Amino acid sequence: MTTSPQGPWVPLARARQRTSVKWRVYPPDVLPVWVAEMDVDLAEPIVEAVGSALRAGDLGYATGAGYAEAVAGFAAARWGWDGLAPARTAIVPDVMLGVVEMLKLVTVPGDTVVVNPPVYPPFYAFLRSMDRRVREAPLDDVGRLDLTGLAEAFTAATAGGRGAAYLLCSPHNPTGTVHTVDELASVAELAARYGVRVVVDEIHAPVTAHGVTFVPYLSVPGADDGLSLISASKGWHLAGLKAALAVAGPGAADDLARLPEEVGHGVNHLGVIAHAAAFRDGGGWLDTVRTGIDANRLLLADLLATQLPQVRYAPGEATFLAWLDCRALGLGDDPAAVFLDRGRVALSAGGDFGSGGAGHARLNLAAAPETIAEAVRRMTASLG
Repeated sequence: MTTSPQGPWVPLARARQRTSVKWRVYPPDVLPVWVAEMDVDLAEPIVEAVGSALRAGDLGYATGAGYAEAVAGFAAARWGWDGLAPARTAIVPDVMLGVVEMLKLVTVPGDTVVVNPPVYPPFYAFLRSMDRRVREAPLDDVGRLDLTGLAEAFTAATAGGRGAAYLLCSPHNPTGTVHTVDELASVAELAARYGVRVVVDEIHAPVTAHGVTFVPYLSVPGADDGLSLISASKGWHLAGLKAALAVAGPGAADDLARLPEEVGHGVNHLGVIAHAAAFRDGGGWLDTVRTGIDANRLLLADLLATQLPQVRYAPGEATFLAWLDCRALGLGDDPAAVFLDRGRVALSAGGDFGSGGAGHARLNLAAAPETIAEAVRRMTASLG
């Protein structure tokens, strides 16, 4: 990756030439800092792997253990976890479709799935579309898991002998919280006590701040019957080349074995090639981007302290997303709508993230510092 003193980011003018959803949902006068796309060039190992496949006409159906082996190697090197067994994995089209399929394995229509709001909005949409009830166990006041609230949610979810599952976001989107070993071990203990199956979305796992180590849920004591979804999509800017890996703990191997064969038919072969290359050879690129995100977290905090001190922002330990508490601005439940209308800057609306999201907005930090600065300037101007 070519870097500059400004980090790994492509300039805003060049980023605007892209045609993905980030750049086409809003008119050209709007500055988009909402959806989780990075303003970066791709890692060279990914470009080479996909280019080689294209030159060779390698555009058939996805197969093989290359993706699983690459993730296993990355997990061992980065997270100190050597328990990811390729034999207990399956390639799925993407993380959310994988979540749906994992939940189908361990719940039935009408069962309850517990989530921790504020949380990734598609959790709600996908769960309701598959006829599962949603039970909220909100994060605590500092954005961490509330284990007492989680136990209460598990009690309600399993009342009357119904089956239930817990859809955990780890690291957490939108707060950037990295759950600790003790927290995750407590989750596993509670899940075992109440008979709740755990499915974990670990899509942001590669994107931690320097000095912070991600803890895979399946690596903690008692999590043997868990199921997780891992992907290079967020860490390496590969949303347009979808693929994900479903991973089963030893106690969930039989569940994963029941995954319908046709689920794999929707997997993108080029996506698998790109994701495997990312996990196998993209570590240096990832570290450069992580450094840039770390700098942008500090930049945003400084800009807000100077220009919008009423906005509360606690820099997260992971993801490239910033969760902004805008309630003190007096803009109502949807400050993102005000920023868009008056300031022509697009953030994600906090209310979409469930309970606790009203009065908040989410900002994408994976952009040039000038873009972050312009976003804050426009937000400030919208209050004038």
